Amino acid sequence: MDGFRSEATVAAEMREGVHALLAVLEPEQVRELRAGPARLDAPEWREWTYLPGSRPGLPTEDLDGVQRDAVDALLTTAHSAAGAELARGAIEVERHRRATVGATGADRYWVRLLGDPDGTEPWGWRMNGHHLAVHVLIAEAGMRVTPHFIGSEPARIPDGPQAGRRLLGPEEDLARELVTDLDVGRRAKAVFAAAPPDDILTRDDPFADPDLLPDGLPHGDMTPGQQELLARLVRRYLDRAPAAYARECWSETVARGPGALSFAWAGGREPGDRHYYCVRSPDFLIEYDNTQDNGNHAHSVWRHVRHDWGADLLRAHYTDQHG
Repeated sequence: MDGFRSEATVAAEMREGVHALLAVLEPEQVRELRAGPARLDAPEWREWTYLPGSRPGLPTEDLDGVQRDAVDALLTTAHSAAGAELARGAIEVERHRRATVGATGADRYWVRLLGDPDGTEPWGWRMNGHHLAVHVLIAEAGMRVTPHFIGSEPARIPDGPQAGRRLLGPEEDLARELVTDLDVGRRAKAVFAAAPPDDILTRDDPFADPDLLPDGLPHGDMTPGQQELLARLVRRYLDRAPAAYARECWSETVARGPGALSFAWAGGREPGDRHYYCVRSPDFLIEYDNTQDNGNHAHSVWRHVRHDWGADLLRAHYTDQHG
């Protein structure tokens, strides 16, 4: 992981980022940014999608250069260096996709501010658009950054200045290395279908349900080398977050015992084949698919059963502070 920033430091960086954004917005833009219910546990805040289309909030396509820079700076605060590169990469690949179909205009994403970053109550923000979904909640007890979704269409850019770029290449390659390393018996447990599903199984469900995913091959049934590959794959997703939160999530996994992890795969195992995989545990789930556009359109998502939308922090806060 990159240089350690405590959760308090990250929260302060985000607060400064929000102030910088507010300082360069017009009053009507501030109203768009703040649109939404007052309570952060309202059902509306759990509505999200990674598909094309408009969202509530402040649209980035209408921003000037200074305002876009402020949004980019805020987006960076929610990630590690590698995670920020992925988030920016999703926007860059989307620009490439739009250019190939002749779409004109600026980037189409929406930013929303939840609550008051200078108050004593929990607060947060989110940024959503096609193939990018970042959700952040900050409370005195900590921070949360899931659901976190990154997509790439195409998964491999075929031509132009970015030819050969694979935004989610490590996510794909680590999982393929793992499934390829399995012997016949282990592979029979891990591979649940010859044809992969058309999309991630949890889609844009408000609540993550690990039971939607296949059981797969348990960590305890893997060789030490395969267990290490699985750990590297999980860390690839967790390390999208700032280091303090990523370590917290990994420490929970270690404390429970990594034996609770399992891995499942569907589809072909050769590069270019349509495929899907998932990792599930009692605490979180990971999904990846590269099935659409003949296996050149990738989705990846990290969900946390208790942490999504900051649900655990909000529940504790409202119980302790408001009865």
